[in-house]
Amino acid sequence: MASILRLWRTTTFRLTAIFILIFVVASISLLAFMAYQSSIQIQRNQIREIEQEIVEINRIEENRSLRSAAKAVQILSRRPGNGIYYLGDGEGRMLVGNVTTFPSNVLMNDGIFTIDYSRERAFAADNNRKRFKGYALLKSTELGDGFRLIVGRDIVERRGYTAIIFRGFLFGVIGIVVLSLITGVLSAMRVLKRIDSISNTSDKIMSGNLSERIAVTKRNDEYDRLATSLNDMLDRIEQLMLGLKEVSDNVAHDLKTPLTRMRNKAEAALRKSASAKDRTKALEENIKESDNLIRTFNALLLIARVEAGTPSGSFSQFDINETINDIAELYLPVAEDAGFLLSTNISGKINIFANRELVGQALVNLLENAIKYASNSDKENLQIILGTREDNGKVEIEVSDNGRGIAKDDRTRATERFVRLEKSRTEPGSGLGLSLVKAVAKLHKGELRLEDNKSGLRAIISLPKTG
Repeated sequence: MASILRLWRTTTFRLTAIFILIFVVASISLLAFMAYQSSIQIQRNQIREIEQEIVEINRIEENRSLRSAAKAVQILSRRPGNGIYYLGDGEGRMLVGNVTTFPSNVLMNDGIFTIDYSRERAFAADNNRKRFKGYALLKSTELGDGFRLIVGRDIVERRGYTAIIFRGFLFGVIGIVVLSLITGVLSAMRVLKRIDSISNTSDKIMSGNLSERIAVTKRNDEYDRLATSLNDMLDRIEQLMLGLKEVSDNVAHDLKTPLTRMRNKAEAALRKSASAKDRTKALEENIKESDNLIRTFNALLLIARVEAGTPSGSFSQFDINETINDIAELYLPVAEDAGFLLSTNISGKINIFANRELVGQALVNLLENAIKYASNSDKENLQIILGTREDNGKVEIEVSDNGRGIAKDDRTRATERFVRLEKSRTEPGSGLGLSLVKAVAKLHKGELRLEDNKSGLRAIISLPKTG
């Protein structure tokens, strides 16, 4: 019973049941209409035949004599078939015919009637005459001198024809209902099987196994497309959960040291032996550490907002080369102080549909990373080049330097949060710069690539030219 109720609750089974009901009602209505129209048409044809015979007998009686008309009725009544004939006088006595008795209203009035009747079978042997009972459609009319002529047709065959139609339809409906029910049950069970697969996978995921995925068949039907979409969503959720875990671990690891330093400095400043100068220095250093922590949290919040997606209204069409010129002009003194020659490699006007502030922040992060880490190189004539180019409907924004670069095996890891390739961690920073650049590129349906620059590093942001 539980299984039946569960099947009934499925949309597939209920739709099948509704379809069967609609089909049966429509079929019965259509067939009843067809049977009714067929019966009416047959009746009209029979009445037309009856009236033609009456007209012919009347013509014989008028042109010849009543005896000739009686002879014609006698000949017609002896023919095999479903014809009914009667010719009698005004007293109700039959002269000729194949049916002897009629209701009084038929013998007394003109018109069309339907009656039950009985007669002997035509051409039956004398020792084996049997009475035939039937149902007749007939027309009664009065001839000259009060004689009564009745001509009719047996309509039992017509009723049998209608019964055959309904009987065949009944068996057809039963077969369709049975087949539809079987089809509905099998379809519902198939749907339940797929849904149970999704439910079981969801239960495993909720129990903590984030690597579980919904099975996808080779049929490529709507359930496979749904499963593929859900699997993509689960992949994204797993990535976010792993990222959250990684961020939590990195935050706990990277923020523990500065917080410990701040506490130690505050504790040292509260000692009685500490001078006013020591206390002032401790406060200044704590403020500096706090600023670094605030920058770290601001970077985390910005990355979170970028990964969550920005409203479409924040995107606009702008010239990326103009933005690069503004950034280069702003950072030219900073680069010169660090011993770099900052230049641009751009030409013309390249419009992109993007978030101007986020793209600008990504370029600033790449430029600051180049100044910070390439300046540690022992090379002379250090330089940084900001450039753009168009390639197959994409705009590539490049920040290249000739510093020490990043080892090929470390480039993928360098874009992860809180990853700092400098093991001593003496340089200021949080390890979130490239993570933000990667998130901005992904938001714009682009990518961040780190490549060799022969001597140094090329950081390339590849974005679609239009949004």
